[in-house]
Amino acid sequence: MAATKYVDRPIPQISLHDFSSRIDTITQELIHAAEADGFFTLTNHGIPEATIEHMFYTSASFFSLPDATKGKIQFSHLNAGWEKNAQIRPSTGAADRKESYQMQFGSNMDGMWLPDDALPGFKDTSLRFMHECQRVSEMLMVCFARGLQRDDDFFVRAHDVSRPESQTVLRLLHYFEVDKALPVPEGYHRAGAHVDWDLITLLFQRSGQSGLEICPGREASTAFGIGDVWTKVDPAPGDIVCNIGDLLMSWSDDRFKSTFHRVKTPRDPERDYYGPRYSIAFFNQPCTDARIQGPGKKYPMVTGKEFTKRAMERNFAALKAKKEELAGVVAGEGEVKA
Repeated sequence: MAATKYVDRPIPQISLHDFSSRIDTITQELIHAAEADGFFTLTNHGIPEATIEHMFYTSASFFSLPDATKGKIQFSHLNAGWEKNAQIRPSTGAADRKESYQMQFGSNMDGMWLPDDALPGFKDTSLRFMHECQRVSEMLMVCFARGLQRDDDFFVRAHDVSRPESQTVLRLLHYFEVDKALPVPEGYHRAGAHVDWDLITLLFQRSGQSGLEICPGREASTAFGIGDVWTKVDPAPGDIVCNIGDLLMSWSDDRFKSTFHRVKTPRDPERDYYGPRYSIAFFNQPCTDARIQGPGKKYPMVTGKEFTKRAMERNFAALKAKKEELAGVVAGEGEVKA
């Protein structure tokens, strides 16, 4: 496998302090980052660092439960629940070496919470954190709505988490420790290259647990940035890393570009982080009945439910093609040449 090429791209850093009085400046900075970079970090966003750390502690407590307990809330087609080594990326054709638990606000969570006696306080802590993330997201939504000449509440209404039709997700992630003394197994990926299909993702990382890398979509020359130039994004305490998703790309008629990202497989014992890695992602997904179409009507109007369904179908088709490609390579290697 060819070595990855890297470059130190400047990562836009946007402060949300004094949001109401600075909204015009913040909007300009967000729109520029969305057009030019597809990713940025947020500071002064109002979620205390202690609150973030407590959510990481809560996440680790969940993942420390026996698999038999977590398996009672097995991942469902409604994008909620627990999975382990089950997410296969089309960029790799192999399962990410991790486990995750996805939570939502609406009816998709019916029966998907553990009983409180299994992990006391988990549901309440998670929901409080989810509402904190939603508050930050709505500030960004107002700015993006203004940038697209929409009403201020345009995206907020489309992502109303008080409605049973909500699809917004908080995802807890646990990447497994890798033994430095052993060669990294072929096909091992903490998280293969991909883009998100939501409006915008808020990502929380823990200091010292590196591995996140990005490749801006406008600079990628291949389907998943393979062979392109990547940038390492090291965690900073309290910062939120944000990336544009396919939904905002569609709603902006491709004015804003979604960003490839991945979690690097550790291979260099002197530089890479091999320990257990925890991250938390908040995906702003549209309500199932939201009507999605950009101002220029570049793409046909679809509902939030249809958009999600089509995104999953594209993922499945890409995965199928990748598996066929890998099968072809194996078959070719097995041929006897005259």
